[in-house]
Amino acid sequence: MSLLEGLVGPIARLIDKIIPDPQARDAAKLELLKLQGAQEMEAIRTQLSAIMAEAQSPDPWTSRARPSFLYVMYALLLWSIPMGLIAAAQPDMARAIAHGMNAYLAGIPEPLYALFGTGYLGYTAARAWGKAKGVDK
Repeated sequence: MSLLEGLVGPIARLIDKIIPDPQARDAAKLELLKLQGAQEMEAIRTQLSAIMAEAQSPDPWTSRARPSFLYVMYALLLWSIPMGLIAAAQPDMARAIAHGMNAYLAGIPEPLYALFGTGYLGYTAARAWGKAKGVDK
């Protein structure tokens, strides 16, 4: 939560007490909301510009990091097909594999999952924005 976001509620209540005229009070609150919206738009613009700069980087690792993560996720999902076959043939082995995978995935810190989720959503948003602007094909 940004500093301004935390102040909007208290400032709005203060405006209610200080400004007796309803029209002036509503105008002041509208300006406060515009200020908050402008700050949020600037933060989003900054994040998108960083994402676009990474995606357009000539460095292959930087420009392919997010799509590579998506491929890893696809591979993990597709692994369920052979796991189903293993479970049909050797249920104990499938349970042992699943237990090992669950133990490994549970050991990964939650902030890392959040970071990857943010990267996934950021990549998707940047691609959609680039396509809408005609920058990406």
